Amino acid sequence: MKTFVQTVIMVAALAFGAMGAARAQDKPWAIDEVMGKADAPITIIEYSSLTCPHCAKFHIESLPKVKSEWIDTGKAKLIFRDLPWDPLAQATAMIAHCSGDRYFAFLNTFFRTQDQWARNPSPLDAIKTIAKLGGMGPDQVDKCIADNGLLNEINARKDEAMNSYKVDSTPSFIIGGKLYSGDMPYDEFAKLLSAQGK
Repeated sequence: MKTFVQTVIMVAALAFGAMGAARAQDKPWAIDEVMGKADAPITIIEYSSLTCPHCAKFHIESLPKVKSEWIDTGKAKLIFRDLPWDPLAQATAMIAHCSGDRYFAFLNTFFRTQDQWARNPSPLDAIKTIAKLGGMGPDQVDKCIADNGLLNEINARKDEAMNSYKVDSTPSFIIGGKLYSGDMPYDEFAKLLSAQGK
């Protein structure tokens, strides 16, 4: 398992760095994590939970191409917002935030190894093993998941998504002021992006 997880983290480090109206004016959060150029003409806001299989599928199968075709080329940026549905999703989201500039590498690794930790009889031990391979020791993990300030911010942002945008499932995306839900294949997602500005 160790070799596999190390490989996944290395790949992550290299690779990453239902429609409705979104009624509220979006407000940025201090804990927002952004992939792409700040002045990109298209903004994608993603709400996702790290224990959600559909979210993992989107991140593994669709997001790499979205990144290479839209984000890396400066056409779009992605604002990632955790929307944890359970304590494990909450803990892994917090750990990813505590990793600093390794945030998206941790995020990608947690999605790719979801079956190994989310369904593990000792999930926190499995999470700590993954975090350690990414450079975060067990004491750092414990301190991180005890950070009530970070937890409150994640929960406040989650409440805002559910109340203002009516997000009730993951993954969900705000694109062009509209809410879309589901682990869309790349071609379907790209059509939504291509429609922006027309």
